[in-house]
Amino acid sequence: MLDEKDEVLYVVSVTRDITTALLEKKRLIKSEQKYRSIVDHNLDGIISVDLKGAILEVNPAGNQLTGYTEKQLTKRSIFNLIRDQDIPDFQNLFDITKNGYPSESLDIHFVHRKGHYLSIHLKTVPIVINSEIEGIYVIIKDISEQAENAETIRYMAFHDQLTGLLNRRALLADLDKYILDAKKVGNEFALLSIDLDRFKYLNDTLGHIFGDEILKKVAERLCEFRHKNYSVYRQGGDEFIILLPHADRGKARRFAQSILARFTSSFYLHSKEYYITPSIGVSMYPNDGNNAEALIKNADEALFRVKEKGKAHFQFYRSEMNSIINNVVELETFLRKAIDKNELTLYYQPQIDLKTMKITSYEALLRWNNHELGFISPADFIPLAEDTGLIIPIGTWVIETACKQIKDWSDKGEKDFKVAINISPKQFQQHSLLTIIQKAIEKHRIHPKCLEIEITEGAMQDTKDTSPILSGLKDLGVSISVDDFGTGYSSLSYLKKFPIDVLKIDKSFVKDVHVNEKDAAITTTIIHLGRSLGMEVIAEGVENDEQAQFLLNANCHKAQGFLYSKPLPADEIEKNFMNINE
Repeated sequence: MLDEKDEVLYVVSVTRDITTALLEKKRLIKSEQKYRSIVDHNLDGIISVDLKGAILEVNPAGNQLTGYTEKQLTKRSIFNLIRDQDIPDFQNLFDITKNGYPSESLDIHFVHRKGHYLSIHLKTVPIVINSEIEGIYVIIKDISEQAENAETIRYMAFHDQLTGLLNRRALLADLDKYILDAKKVGNEFALLSIDLDRFKYLNDTLGHIFGDEILKKVAERLCEFRHKNYSVYRQGGDEFIILLPHADRGKARRFAQSILARFTSSFYLHSKEYYITPSIGVSMYPNDGNNAEALIKNADEALFRVKEKGKAHFQFYRSEMNSIINNVVELETFLRKAIDKNELTLYYQPQIDLKTMKITSYEALLRWNNHELGFISPADFIPLAEDTGLIIPIGTWVIETACKQIKDWSDKGEKDFKVAINISPKQFQQHSLLTIIQKAIEKHRIHPKCLEIEITEGAMQDTKDTSPILSGLKDLGVSISVDDFGTGYSSLSYLKKFPIDVLKIDKSFVKDVHVNEKDAAITTTIIHLGRSLGMEVIAEGVENDEQAQFLLNANCHKAQGFLYSKPLPADEIEKNFMNINE
């Protein structure tokens, strides 16, 4: 305050407490810095836009992701960064957010500054100030790598890894689509099931790497036809399928013929030439099936018939094939359960000493009484068991059951008898065969001389493997017989090399032995050969007295057949042929 002379008389001071204001300012600065830190250091791109889509700010991650600087993006419309076909989806999201609602996520494509597309995972959040929506945050995340991986996985899911062809999954999806379209317009189409002939032989002989190379070349050849409107699939292994749309039988026939013609040319691999032929089965929609499963199955059945009839040609499916194939498949299903369901039984056929008319040996013969189909001929199920490998567990069951029966008869007082069981060629190749037989003998405590093992000539062809097995059987003390002698590719060296005890003459020679000179000569020769080598000779299939008399005159040891008895269950054998103590 000044006096009249403008001299300071005193000072008046006004003081205001601004502590609260300073603290609030610091809090706001700190809050803004926290926000900026979240935005600036976020690994996801954050773009703030006004309600018209003009870009206001972009964080560093957004600049790096899009390739643009903040200056290049500011005032630019975000819609310019989005792929044209994705704009409607983004616009819908944008409109929802303008009304104050955060959006669900959306996968779209952004245009990078260099021109390529980025796969983007995007969300939008409203910017609200004083309860007013003043803009939108667009949060973006680069998922290009994930999208590429997903595309790779999707490709692998529908394509064969080796050949690059479409796979079975793709086939089923495409078939469903074709069937749906065909139903609408009434079109036909063809399905060709293709299998390479003798490919397994090539694969096993030359190796799987070579086999894979062949499959690649086959795939290329199947894709070479000028007829572009078809699809090739690899089912697996050497099986391929071609889907031929808008095709009648005539077109399908010509296409199958063109495939066969194309495969008359050889394949070159590692400077060597190889010839491979395909077999083809064809099914037609709608005549051969109105769903994917039926069409594939029927094409496969037609292919199966081609394989049976000599391979290297094609055949259309016919309805009568279905019952043939189904019977085999059904029979296999039942056979796999036969042991567990106690459906298998051993019948026994007596072998008669022609001089004394006494019975001292029996042949055990397998019988199958299915609960649904009844008795099934061995001629039907034994080859099936061989093909499927079921002969191995069935053969083990036969050994076990026969030894158990021998023990039972021995305990009941039957003396000096023998039971012969048949061993299939596949079973004979088992390294564990000797162990299985030895354990069965020891388990049931039977004398080995009561057991005879029957093998076929075919089982003896590999002399290197056969010799130790037969020697092992002899060491166990069991007898060895050769079944159906003379019907296979016989070698007299077998009789010299191997410890054989019994020769069995096949019934095909015995049938007309009393009226056919050649049959008589062959049968007589086998009997003399066997006797001179110290072997017992048994004739099978004896049905009348003339045959029996001829065999007796030729000095055959034993005979078996319906003249004496058909194969019988164990209890009937006991009742009719044995003197046992009850």
